Amino acid sequence: MAYTQPAFAQEKRGVIPHAPLLRTAVPDTANQEVAVYHVEYEPGGINPRHLHPAAVTFHILSGTGIWQEEGEPPVTLRAGDSLLVPAGTIHAHWNPSSTERLRFLEFIVAEKDKGRSIPKPLED
Repeated sequence: MAYTQPAFAQEKRGVIPHAPLLRTAVPDTANQEVAVYHVEYEPGGINPRHLHPAAVTFHILSGTGIWQEEGEPPVTLRAGDSLLVPAGTIHAHWNPSSTERLRFLEFIVAEKDKGRSIPKPLED
């Protein structure tokens, strides 16, 4: 499987910590919640191979980002673009710019406390 993320991309870097803008229970469900995050990557920032137990929708606010699902070609997203990554899909995303920050919203609907990412290092 060709994976074209930058060779140094085995660790998360340049991702500015972010608290959810919204995190609330989904009405009329037993244990579902919705969370919305405002995420910012410094120039060169990367979130290496990982997955989410729930589907995640990304919406780009500013800058340019590259998303790549394992086994698929990379996708370049710019302000106004959105992308759905299905639950359990191993993927990575990064900011290819050396000067501009990447800002995006991340929308997750999942079982309570189960939506955040799970790292998946490359296997030998």
